[in-house]
Amino acid sequence: MTSHTVVERLSAARRRQFVGRTGECDLFRHALSASELPFQVLHIFGPGGVGKTSLLRQFAQIAEEFDVYATLIDARNIDASPDSFATALRTTLNLDEHASPINVLAQHSKPLVILIDTYEALTPLDGWLREIFLPQVSANVMLVLAGREMPSMVWRSDVGWQALMQMISLRNLDPDESRAYLHQRGVPVDQHQAVLDFTHGHPLALSLVADVFAQRGAFAFQPEATPDIVKTLLEQFVQKVPGPAHRAALEACAMARLLSESLLGAMLGIPDMHELFQWLRELSFIDADRYGLFPHDLAREALVADVRWRNPDWYAELHRRARDYYKTHILQSSDQEQRRFLLDLIYLHRDNPAVRPFFEWQEGGNLFTDSMNDDDVPELLALIEQHEGVESARIAAHWFNRQPRNVVVLRDVQRHVQALLVPVALHETEPEDLEIDLALRAAWRYLLKHVPLRSGERATYFRFWMARETYQAVSPAQSRIFISAVQHYLITQGLAYTFFSCADPDFWMPVLSYADLARIPELDFEVEGRRYAIFGHDWRVVPPAAWLELLAQREIGARGVAYTPPQREAWIVLSESDFAQALQDALRNYLRSDVLAKNPLLRSRLIAEHAGADVDVPQRVEALQILLRETIDALHKGPRDTKLYRALYHTYLQPAPTQEQAAELLDLPFSTFRRHLKSGVKRVIDLLWSREIGQLEK
Repeated sequence: MTSHTVVERLSAARRRQFVGRTGECDLFRHALSASELPFQVLHIFGPGGVGKTSLLRQFAQIAEEFDVYATLIDARNIDASPDSFATALRTTLNLDEHASPINVLAQHSKPLVILIDTYEALTPLDGWLREIFLPQVSANVMLVLAGREMPSMVWRSDVGWQALMQMISLRNLDPDESRAYLHQRGVPVDQHQAVLDFTHGHPLALSLVADVFAQRGAFAFQPEATPDIVKTLLEQFVQKVPGPAHRAALEACAMARLLSESLLGAMLGIPDMHELFQWLRELSFIDADRYGLFPHDLAREALVADVRWRNPDWYAELHRRARDYYKTHILQSSDQEQRRFLLDLIYLHRDNPAVRPFFEWQEGGNLFTDSMNDDDVPELLALIEQHEGVESARIAAHWFNRQPRNVVVLRDVQRHVQALLVPVALHETEPEDLEIDLALRAAWRYLLKHVPLRSGERATYFRFWMARETYQAVSPAQSRIFISAVQHYLITQGLAYTFFSCADPDFWMPVLSYADLARIPELDFEVEGRRYAIFGHDWRVVPPAAWLELLAQREIGARGVAYTPPQREAWIVLSESDFAQALQDALRNYLRSDVLAKNPLLRSRLIAEHAGADVDVPQRVEALQILLRETIDALHKGPRDTKLYRALYHTYLQPAPTQEQAAELLDLPFSTFRRHLKSGVKRVIDLLWSREIGQLEK
């Protein structure tokens, strides 16, 4: 039997499990094989658990292959002082206790590599190493520093060190490398994708997951079912959090796609977020772009999985505060800003199994949303013909001519067309339009038969949508198209109904059903032998605010199973005359909650927007009373409407015993009072009707 030391066996096991890092290892080999070291300092940086220690050990193995002495120092085991550092060097270089490591290294004639792990622990020593230690050692000595932070600005701005230092930003393993590692560790192949979706190729996470499989055998991997993994990962990333507010800030950062200081304040309910925001910025696994902070992918996954497992109520509350913030900013922003906030809002749903496979979560790469111009038409028609045929292109040409302002074009930075979305305004069509496009004719007849439009209401048919390279497959362009559709849902004044067509309904069914778009088989149609399926949504029955709340409940309740919404009384669609009658009844019975409980307005879009989708009857009654009072009070602010306000106030809010006495109280002839009251009621009806057929609550 061959005898090996424990160190030798450890080294052999580590070599067997090491995968990837080809570029980094090639760089190191090239440096050792050169006649003169091309750099004196190799600075490796990356978040905790990304594999810095494993790479340093591999470097030590490579140095052994070249017969180069390499020594590894873990900075966690020494004090950040010159004396402690010198002692560590003296020990690892096997020097006499009185020998000066600097003098020995200054005279070293052969290549030597000093590997320092956890370099962030030596931050107080950084200046001394750069200005005192390194300038004195031989040019044959290479210092490899591995830590969480990139080199300080002093290193990077010094022209001398720029020539003598090489930086490596260590990232996760790519999918092939990750699969190779999982294969080596014996993780079942059918679990690889689930593991990769959670770990994103993060080496420590892969190792921890492999350990679980080794302990438990074959099982279906679910991050939330393995809180021990999450706990370990969080310990690696976070180490010691200063306090509860810092933990909450981390959780908020993990949930949001991009965390601004104002969003952090909204999610935590703390007025001054500057100190917490600055603390987040300084964490090694937190990156930033111009819109805010975002964590390393695995940190995000670990933190979100942990908070959902540990404190689901707090997770739900953070979710609610974030979406309230986004909804407010969607209404207050311009088109481009709206799309960004919509992406942020949709991102809250990324962990739902019905949503995750159908979105590319990046903002769309180099794509931006634009309108169509005349020069685009031939290219757009060619794109439609390529994917759907000549007849579809002919129909699209008609809509380009009839409703050009509705066409949405996605372009790249060179302004080349990459995708398009064609929403057709059904309420603006003429009979001759519907003779040309039979799909829209069927939709119009469906509306007339089942859900006729009321005065001022609109209906939209998303007739064509596709990306140049991927047609209707999942892609960044497709994700931007979906975001544009959601933007249309939320901000279109008077939107009552939408239709959405797709060529592959079986594929898109899960996410469209999640979004509460119902399949309408009777509206399916064919063009040149290809069949297209139609999904629809009645925004009067489930208005935008109720829709967002429904999606939020589906996300919060998601645990890998389909969500069944709670049973609730159906919303109703009142005609304008029925709405006016119900509102007059509500005014007359403003102080009688028992009578208001039977008013049909309680099941209207108006109350759904104002009170929420799933509140009980007493809460709806209270919401109706508040809405009536707020609307009447608003009249008091306009000089010309003050007389209407006074008539309404003394008739309904604080009523006089009779209308005659109300007129006397206001010192008005009774006929004048009646005229003011009639005008006031009409004014309230007009204001609230516009909201009933309008958009997201303002």
